[in-house]
Amino acid sequence: SRDYSAPVNFISAGLKKSAAEEMSEEDSDEDEKPAKQEEAPKEFVPKKLKTGGNFKPSQKGFVGGTKSFMDFGSWERHTKGIGQKLLQKMGYVPGRGLGKNAQGIINPIEAKQRKGKGAVGAYGSERTAQSLQDFPVVDSEEEAEEEFQKELSQWRKDPNGGKKKPKYNYKTVEELKARGRISKQLSAPQKELSQVKVIDMTGREQKVYYSYSQISHKHNIPDDSPQQPLGKDLKPQGFALPELEHNLQLLIDITEQEIIQNDRQLQYERDMVVNLTHEIQKMSEVLSHEERAINNLSKVLEMVEECERRMQPSCENPLTLDECAKIFETLQDKYYEEYRMSDRVDLAVAIVYPLMKDYFKNWDPLKDCTYGTEIIAKWKSLLENDQLLSHSGQDLSTDAFHRLMWEIWMPYVRNIVTQWQPRNCGSMVDFLDSWVHVVPVWILDNILDQLIFPKLQKEVESWNPLTDTVPIHSWIHPWLPLMQARLEPLYSPIRNKLANALQKWHPSDSSAKLILQPWKDVFTPGSWEAFMVKNIVPKLGMCLNELIINPHQQHMDAFYWVIDWEGMISVSSLVGLLEKHFFPKWLQVLCSWLSNSPNYEEITKWYLGWKSMFSDQVLAHPSIKDKFNEALDIMNRAVSSSVGGYMQPGARENIAYLTHTERRKDFQYEAMQERREAENMAQRGIGAAASSVPMNFKDLIQTKAEEHNIVFMPVIGKRHEGKQLYTFGRIVIYIDRGVVFVQGEKTWVPTSLQSLIDMAK
Repeated sequence: SRDYSAPVNFISAGLKKSAAEEMSEEDSDEDEKPAKQEEAPKEFVPKKLKTGGNFKPSQKGFVGGTKSFMDFGSWERHTKGIGQKLLQKMGYVPGRGLGKNAQGIINPIEAKQRKGKGAVGAYGSERTAQSLQDFPVVDSEEEAEEEFQKELSQWRKDPNGGKKKPKYNYKTVEELKARGRISKQLSAPQKELSQVKVIDMTGREQKVYYSYSQISHKHNIPDDSPQQPLGKDLKPQGFALPELEHNLQLLIDITEQEIIQNDRQLQYERDMVVNLTHEIQKMSEVLSHEERAINNLSKVLEMVEECERRMQPSCENPLTLDECAKIFETLQDKYYEEYRMSDRVDLAVAIVYPLMKDYFKNWDPLKDCTYGTEIIAKWKSLLENDQLLSHSGQDLSTDAFHRLMWEIWMPYVRNIVTQWQPRNCGSMVDFLDSWVHVVPVWILDNILDQLIFPKLQKEVESWNPLTDTVPIHSWIHPWLPLMQARLEPLYSPIRNKLANALQKWHPSDSSAKLILQPWKDVFTPGSWEAFMVKNIVPKLGMCLNELIINPHQQHMDAFYWVIDWEGMISVSSLVGLLEKHFFPKWLQVLCSWLSNSPNYEEITKWYLGWKSMFSDQVLAHPSIKDKFNEALDIMNRAVSSSVGGYMQPGARENIAYLTHTERRKDFQYEAMQERREAENMAQRGIGAAASSVPMNFKDLIQTKAEEHNIVFMPVIGKRHEGKQLYTFGRIVIYIDRGVVFVQGEKTWVPTSLQSLIDMAK
């Protein structure tokens, strides 16, 4: 019955029903209870549900979301809408669930009202249709039942009375073998830890072990401690024999160790079998190789014994040099290894040397210089060692051919050189030329240094250029291809003897030039120029001093004697002679002639005649050009100054024409020279020209301009005193005798190359 004396409950429970309606509802509840209770055990089983973690992100929404979401967030019509804005800012899409993969439910969780007042699940499943669709049941009822029974059985006693069956561990032989192999591999690092002291405090008493391996066996050792008294709850053991158990364990361990040891021994024996098979194969190969070597050596020995037998004096068929060469060729071709390993030097000394001595017995090298070259060349390929020998000849014991040449061939050469006269050099030079490719280098050097050079040196000392009719170059120069720099010590005494002979020489004697001319390319340029300046140039200067210039009756012999030496002495020396001894007298004669009302046609012919006596190379020299230009200036001044007196008709025009013609020739010659230089530079290439040393001052200026990136080029059609003008950057310059002249305000100023570069920058 209800207690109406209780306080008033303000929770609304709906409308008050009549007593008749309440009675009818109670009756219906009582009728339904038995049916619901019957279903309860099945529904009571917990079921696993598919939670949000297993939800598939591909689903756009829940199946149970049948209600329209048009009314979602409809309460915001009474607010400013901040909740909807925040959700949209974080990526929410209306109509889909919350979460990264939109796995949240769309509709709110529905509540289901329980019919009666029983506990949870008393009236069956309380899940709504929406939850069943959103989270369907995964496991079946049978699986859930089994799980429940299994969990329930854990709390029950063992029905068999609490006795468990003993579990036995069985080890197979294969497991033991595998464990033995692993322990064998780990044996090396374990040795380091085998003597470590370990204190065990896990038991009732402290125990000390002296290796980690003893710890694994500590529970196998029977405990000597007195047994504890039996308590109330402890039952006495029916079968407790720790000593017997320990002994049985020892037997098992011993058996395991025997199995492991036997497996290791078996593996060792198998490896030994494989190793021995390989050794047998190697030994068989070595044996076959040794058999072949023995066979080859026996054949080689037979051939050598046959040669030795035929070398005997009493032999009817003596061995010849050609047959011996064939035997050595056979040894080299068929039995190369044995031939290389054997002592070729001793074999050649015993067999080849006697035959070679007999072959060269009657040989005269100067009469028949090519005799034996083919035979020696053949034996060179047979006997010479492949390794290059030193030139000192210390390796004679290791090379049969070098020893053959030194002991057999060299004595004949020494003998013939001692009897040879150095002035008859042709036969000896031909002999050495024919043998130069056959004879070893160090032997040829020995012949030239020790035999030939002393003979030549002795002959040069006894040579007198004043009395000997045979010129010295005829028997010295043929040795140049063979001896080259070895003849350098002979040149100094030769120059001294020639200088002594030239002390009383006069330029009218042309024999001196014939004697000296062959030595021009042999002596070094410096020594040749010094010899000429010391011995020839002063004599030529004296000759030019004696020259008398007379336009009416000119004797040219002295001038010809000097000009004849143009190719022998340098151009600068010749120009110095002419400037010092010729041009002062020549210009003086010209001035005196012009002062006595001359015939200008004769003067013109005289001028052109003297100019034609010089070669183009001499005329191209700036000093010679200046002298002839000075003569033209003198003639022009003479023509222009004699205004009041008698003047030959057309003289002024003739002199002006002559001056113009000569200047034009000079310009054309300079232009032609520049063109040739440009062509040569183009042929040599820009790279070669840039890397080469500048040949003259203009090339040096051009190189410096390229280095400093300054424009250097000629000014077309502009000259100053016959010199080509150039632009060096913004400066105008010209070059005269290796000096740079820069255009100043009034005059041309000479300057250095570095200051010119600074001005241009």
